[in-house]
Amino acid sequence: MIAQVIEVDKILEQSLLFDFYGELLTDHQKEIYERFVADDLSLGEIAEEAGISRQGVHDLIKRCNHTLRGYEEKLHLIEKFLAVKEKVERIEQLLDDYKEKNAKELVSSIRKISGEILEEL
Repeated sequence: MIAQVIEVDKILEQSLLFDFYGELLTDHQKEIYERFVADDLSLGEIAEEAGISRQGVHDLIKRCNHTLRGYEEKLHLIEKFLAVKEKVERIEQLLDDYKEKNAKELVSSIRKISGEILEEL
């Protein structure tokens, strides 16, 4: 069970990295990495399609992971995106609970969260 959770986290991480920074890869890297992450092809399947060795595909994916993580370490775009997403979800929850709160308290809470979002950007 834990291995499945770790694997899902790894796939999610790779997908987010590719979504945010994939355009910074070379065309060849982007094509191979996309086949692995988005299309969920095996190393052997990608190797056969690309006409390279399975080890070559493995090495390229490993280098891409390293490169994409490096971009995130420097730019923090995914980290900022996830933080803003969490704050928007908090706003949505406040709006869902509106009936239980008075308008002044709701507006104050939303302004506080929107201020946090602006600070993150």
